[in-house]
This record gives sequence, structure tokens and C-alpha cells, in this order.
Amino acid sequence: MSVPFPEPTEPAASRAEVFLRYLDFFRDRVVSKLRGLPPTELRTSRLMSGWTPIELIKHLQYVEMRWLEWGFEGQDRTGVWGDRRDGRWFVAPDETLDSLVDALQAQAARTREIVTGHDLEETGQPGDRWDGEKPPTLERVLFHLLQEYARHVGQLDIVSEIAGGPVGE
Repeated sequence: MSVPFPEPTEPAASRAEVFLRYLDFFRDRVVSKLRGLPPTELRTSRLMSGWTPIELIKHLQYVEMRWLEWGFEGQDRTGVWGDRRDGRWFVAPDETLDSLVDALQAQAARTREIVTGHDLEETGQPGDRWDGEKPPTLERVLFHLLQEYARHVGQLDIVSEIAGGPVGE
């Protein structure tokens, strides 16, 4: 594990830094678990829902983009649902774990720019992301991203255990 768990007793410069530390930790856990799986397990589903571990990393990269760039910043983005095809997560045969890790890391850098460039109390821009509802604050968006990561890392932990990969933190 390269990113340590963000212990509550470790001082942080701001609440935004706490969010960023947890996001970094969860991203690191996803990548570590995927790299620890036997290669054949990356594109094998162990669940009735049918998602595969490699699809999860792409989904999480797009989740961050949808919530922060398209949502909070209100950017006019095409392909915001590029992690889906025919109503489910999708990874093309030519996409590799390395390319998806690179994409997640690039998204992490963009997330850090957005979070450090705004106050947590700042309300997002109106746009298609919110379906006509009032946009949330950056803090609410980050809480949502943390729950999304926490839930999916837990799911991946179970899949990894079944597949003979790494488990736990």
C-alpha cells in the first residue's frame, strides 16, 4: 500500500485536505487490489450483477469527472457516460489496466485542482448534471464521492477475496 490510511489523529491543513486524503487512499486501494488480482480475473465477473473488476476502475474515473467537472464546475462535456454501454459498465477489449490506472490518476490530479481551487461551501454551477435541481456545494459532492468509493472498495474487497486476490486495507 503506497497511500497510508488517513488517520483521524493526523493534522490536516483543511477539511478539503481531509477529503483529498481519503480519495487518494481509496483510489490507491482500488489500484492495489486490481494489480493484485490474477490477470484472468480482471475481466471476469464473480457477481450476479455482472460487473468486472476492470470495469470498476473506469467507472470510478468517470464518476469523479461527472460529479466534479460536468456537475460542480458545470463544464459542457460530451461522453460523460463513456463508462457505460447498453445500460451497464463497459471496458473495450483494447483498454488495459495500465491505461485505466493512468486515466484514474489524471482524473485524480484534475479533482485535486478543482478541490483546491474552490471553497467547500461554494455551490456548483447549474447544468444538465442536476436535472433542474439546485446544485450542491462542493462539500456535498465530495461526501458523495467518498461514499461511492467506500462502497465500491468494499465490493471489490469481496470480489478480490473470492478470486484469490488481496483483501483488507
